[in-house]
Amino acid sequence: MTTIDELQAAVRAFTDEREWGQFHTPKNLIMALTGELGELAEIFQWLTPEQADQLDPQQRKQTSDELADVFIYLLRLADVLDIDLAHAVRSKLASNGSKYPVDQARGNATKYTELRTSSGTD
Repeated sequence: MTTIDELQAAVRAFTDEREWGQFHTPKNLIMALTGELGELAEIFQWLTPEQADQLDPQQRKQTSDELADVFIYLLRLADVLDIDLAHAVRSKLASNGSKYPVDQARGNATKYTELRTSSGTD
C-alpha cells in the first residue's frame, strides 16, 4: 500500500525535476485545485443521479484523471504548507465524531448545530 508520504515525495520529485516549485505558492496551488475541482464537477454537471451512479467507461476514466489531479494538488499544497495530511484527517475525524454522535447523526444529514434540537435532546 502506498502512503501519503510516499505520494507527496513523488509529487515533490516531479515538481523539483521541472523546477516548478517557484510557481507553487499556496495561493496558486489553491487556485489550481479549485480549477481541477471544477473539471471534476463538469463531468457530473448535467447527469441525473442515476447516470452519475452508472458512469460509462469514458466518464470513469475522466473522473479518475480529475480525482488524481485534485489529489495531486492537495498533496502538493499540504507539502508546501508543511501540513501532515494523515494527522489532519485523523484529527478532523475525531472532531467530527464529537460534532456528529452516532446516536444522533445516523441516517440523517442534519448539520451538527441542529442535531440536539432536532433529536429532542438537550
